[in-house]
Amino acid sequence: MGPDVPLLNEYKQEFFWKRFPQTVLGGPRFKLGYCAPPYVYVNQAVLFLTPWLFGGIGTLLCQLQLLQELHAAVLSGMLMFGAAAGVQGLTLYAARRNGVVERLGAPNILVDEEEVEFTHCVSPETVRFIAPGKRFGQNVVLHTVLAGVLCGFGTWYVFLGRLTALYGSIGVSLVVFVLSWVTLCIAEYSLVVNTATETATFQAQDTYEITPLTRPLYVFIFISVDLANRFSGPLPELQVASQVLHVLFLFLPLLWALGMLSPLDALLLWGMEQVLVFGLGGSHMSNNLRLLLMFGISVSIAVCNFFIPSTLGVVLFSISTGFLLSLDLSQVATLCRGSRRACRDHGWNPSPSSFGWNLGCRELLLYLSMLLAAMVEAGLLHHFVGSAQSQSLVTGPQAPVSYLLLILFCLCWALTEIQGAYVFGGLFLNPLYPRGMSSVQTFKQRSRGLYIAAAIRRVLLNLVSPFAMIAYLSMDKSLELLHTASLSVGFTRAFRVVWQSSEDALFQMVVVILVRFAAGDGVLPGWDNLGTGVQLLLVGLLIDRLSQFVAKLKFTLTVLVTSWTEKKQRRQSAGTLLALNASLCPLVLAVVTLSAVLSAPLLPLFTLPIFLVGFPRPQRSWPGPVGTACPCPDSIFYQQMSGSLASALRMAFARGSLGSLAPGSHFLGRFQDRMVWIMILERGYGYCTVNIKGLELQETSCHTVEARRVDEVFEAAFERPEQLGFTQGLNLHWGNALTPCAALAVRVYSDARNVLSGIIDSHDNLRKLQDDFLKALVWLLLRYCIQKHKGLLWSGEEGPGGGGRKSQSSQLAQTTCHQPVEAVVVESNVSSQRFRQDSSSLTSFGDWSDEDDLFGPQPARRTVALVSAEAQLGQTELQTGPSLPGSVEMDSLFENMALSALQPLQPLGLGLGMPAVDKGQNPEIFKESPGCLPHLNFSCPQSELFNLPTGWRTAPLLPSRLLQLRPLFPEDWFRFSLGRFGPALQGEATEDMTKGLKEDEALKELHTQVALSCLISLGAESAFTSPSYVYRLYCGDVPWTEGLDWLSSSKELYQLTLRAFRYSFKLLFDQASLGPMEGPEELFSTLEEYERDWYIGLVTDKGWHDSILQEKPFLFSLGHDLAMGTYTGRVLSLQEQLVQVGRLNGEGVRGQWANLSWELLYATNDDEERYSIQAHPFMLRNLTVQAADPPLGYPIYSSVPLHFPCL
Repeated sequence: MGPDVPLLNEYKQEFFWKRFPQTVLGGPRFKLGYCAPPYVYVNQAVLFLTPWLFGGIGTLLCQLQLLQELHAAVLSGMLMFGAAAGVQGLTLYAARRNGVVERLGAPNILVDEEEVEFTHCVSPETVRFIAPGKRFGQNVVLHTVLAGVLCGFGTWYVFLGRLTALYGSIGVSLVVFVLSWVTLCIAEYSLVVNTATETATFQAQDTYEITPLTRPLYVFIFISVDLANRFSGPLPELQVASQVLHVLFLFLPLLWALGMLSPLDALLLWGMEQVLVFGLGGSHMSNNLRLLLMFGISVSIAVCNFFIPSTLGVVLFSISTGFLLSLDLSQVATLCRGSRRACRDHGWNPSPSSFGWNLGCRELLLYLSMLLAAMVEAGLLHHFVGSAQSQSLVTGPQAPVSYLLLILFCLCWALTEIQGAYVFGGLFLNPLYPRGMSSVQTFKQRSRGLYIAAAIRRVLLNLVSPFAMIAYLSMDKSLELLHTASLSVGFTRAFRVVWQSSEDALFQMVVVILVRFAAGDGVLPGWDNLGTGVQLLLVGLLIDRLSQFVAKLKFTLTVLVTSWTEKKQRRQSAGTLLALNASLCPLVLAVVTLSAVLSAPLLPLFTLPIFLVGFPRPQRSWPGPVGTACPCPDSIFYQQMSGSLASALRMAFARGSLGSLAPGSHFLGRFQDRMVWIMILERGYGYCTVNIKGLELQETSCHTVEARRVDEVFEAAFERPEQLGFTQGLNLHWGNALTPCAALAVRVYSDARNVLSGIIDSHDNLRKLQDDFLKALVWLLLRYCIQKHKGLLWSGEEGPGGGGRKSQSSQLAQTTCHQPVEAVVVESNVSSQRFRQDSSSLTSFGDWSDEDDLFGPQPARRTVALVSAEAQLGQTELQTGPSLPGSVEMDSLFENMALSALQPLQPLGLGLGMPAVDKGQNPEIFKESPGCLPHLNFSCPQSELFNLPTGWRTAPLLPSRLLQLRPLFPEDWFRFSLGRFGPALQGEATEDMTKGLKEDEALKELHTQVALSCLISLGAESAFTSPSYVYRLYCGDVPWTEGLDWLSSSKELYQLTLRAFRYSFKLLFDQASLGPMEGPEELFSTLEEYERDWYIGLVTDKGWHDSILQEKPFLFSLGHDLAMGTYTGRVLSLQEQLVQVGRLNGEGVRGQWANLSWELLYATNDDEERYSIQAHPFMLRNLTVQAADPPLGYPIYSSVPLHFPCL
């Protein structure tokens, strides 16, 4: 797509220009997409001006001195209450007149209104169009009462006498009076009549009708300041504030239209976060419930500190509560329900020996020791030294601690800087960081020096710094003036932030110390009177806002510059927009500053250089719970790596490799085709809470462009030679949103895909496949006997692909019990099409083929094996018959099943040529009496342990046919395998016993009969000559053969046969790549390795997904690429690899997410090719949109909040 793709398509443009005037006016719909009678517009205009009419009556009576101000305001309020009650009653009456009373659903803000046919001015259709009504009865009462109260207080707020007293000018008062009533009419209309869709939309659906309360709330906030000014003493500050707010009151409609004022829910959460973090020393929380609880507890502690009479008691209470609240309190719940179970619920299983994962004795002992030490230190210093504090910081007892804090800050900053790939804010490459390391072990060895520096940093930052800061605070002289609200809050925050965020607290304390050193013996009256606690609060707030301003300014420059320098981003309006931004540079800086002051996202409209202040919202940006995703089959890879990645992140956070951590920080990880988005949710003493998201693997063109740029950024940081000059050491990608930080060692699956041309179509390889299949089947039959004897068939987890310790029958039983009938997956004989719709382009073929690829793949049908197996699994029983060559077959509506397999259609002639079945006998083969078979006379007593089930000997095959294939049975391999399995069965077997097993002819004939029967049932009695036939057998789509009914009737034998064939194909693949086997010993060990370390199957198997989660070392799958006409082999290898991680510009992410929310929830611009989702190599726009929470974004994996230690 070009850069001039429309920002909104034609339909959305029309829709937007109908919706936006409604938003500006608070709800009246004066612009419709169709013709409406004039009375529709007149009725809306009358309702819009009704509050002004009633307010004007009260104002007129007050100006004529017929009523006092209070009485006039009450009169206006009562009139408005009556009018609101009348409107609500009319809407209820119209709803009843409209027919059956229907419950009003939640309004969908994503759809346009339907065309309405009006009959007259008060018809039910007209009333419902103008005033849709409320969905809840309590809201009818609440909104009606609020409408009267709002009109009464609004009338009092804008009395002409009051305005004249404020501004001293009648002209100014009249202008303010008129425009103020416009604001009040807008607020009243949205509350009573119809609520407009707000540009500041936080929730996708307004379930509880909170939106109508938003605009009246802001009006009440303005009125409350004026009331405080009226009833308080003569305070100049309140007088000035009232004057300013009366003017700002006129611009409320503009602020509402631009979406700068938060909805109620977002405002409440944002306010609690700001107070908790900057006023009480807490952290942003990972969910709303934790935020609410932590806010309530923290406020209670500040109140308690205010009423504690002793300063020593305040110090001890603040230290203890601050330390406890800064710990990971979720571990308490984890301890109650079992730590291991809680970790498994998160999808990963940490090492039990790692410190901090569980709240055990070691952790409790450390925490209690540190708490006692801190309380003893603070108590002694405050009691003996605090009262004797000198007025001079240079000569008093605080001086040594001040110098110690300065030294600690310098050391910690330097040790943190050298841990990352770049230094000095990402400008220069770190010469100490190892580069060009492909081996994980080499990388770890080269990083030992950095690990030692990181250990020193951890000790200084987590153990030494908190005690030094507590010592400084305990000796502060302002503690003597503690019983004021500001000092109580300040020291409550100061003693908590020491633990909650030690690095930030150290920086803030150093700034306060430097200010005092700069003042020397002089006094800073305004500053010194605040007290140390309030000074630290203000410094922390200032540092946060400055850091936000710098990040927002960088994001602004990136958007501005790249809109011209990047040709694919240069729209026709780019020059005009750049000129406007240059000419309005002070206004742009004011917008950036205001967004930083409010801690609100900087919203680039449509990601163009048109900057607005987004409404303040919580740091997480999204209202829903963390962990929502759009899962797909590829999600399993992110789920597997999340545990190992969490462990690696834990060490990186502890070492400082990723820089200073703060809630709201975003990181991007890259490995092969995987993109991991990491967001910090919460931070405390010794723990961190993160959310890990996985982005899609099926790369679109936009995804590919940005992924390529991400690779270039990481290569410049991690692949350059270590010896660089000054100019070569610069970060050439400094303007990019991504700044590389570190490479982390993570256990992940490496995905390798190979085209099998020359392997699967080689006749020499295919001739060898038959012999390998019989050897693998013999090995599996003997191993089956071993497991059966040891009782291991039901104790593990194992699919037909191999691996684990559970037999195929147990896997089948588990699948049958836990899945619905239509979702049952028999991994060996499941429906072909469902079985092979995956990333490898797996397909299936018809029931019959001529064993060549002359006509290519045939349409998939469900073969007899599939239908009969489903009947055995409890599905509808079907009298099945094979589809014979030459018979007519038609596709049916029953998925891909051949019509001849359907019992109701067989009388129509579609079942001609089927084998005759005696209705008086049970057609199931294995129901025959064992007495019909000859008894086996084993010559060796131990041979009975290798006996096979009786039903496996009942193949409906002629003995002459088996005798003809008798030379194919690998007797030498059978005896060799017996010699190896015998000791495993009996412990330490004697040579005589092993010899007896090898010479037992009855045992050999038994296994020969079963193995050859399976070979014939697969249609493999002659050598494999067609890759398509090999592929069909590998997938379990077995064409009908003479013995297939018998084979498919035994689930265990069928699974063993299928696994043997897959093992034999893997042997073919390995021998074609690495050379032939040197002997039976190597073959035996290879098969053991397949069983132990490999899963060999299809990517659509349930066992494939289970093996990835269980971290099977290797996985193999065979696929077919229809587009290229080639067969492919896919190998997954579990290895410890280096995952490159970089820090994203958090303000850039928040800004793009704010635009995404506005664009989709308000402008409903859901076009998949819209401009704001196109690739942007600098802003990483497409990746950022993907990482947003659903329904606006579409990450394929999102973890629950993961709490892990980083002490």
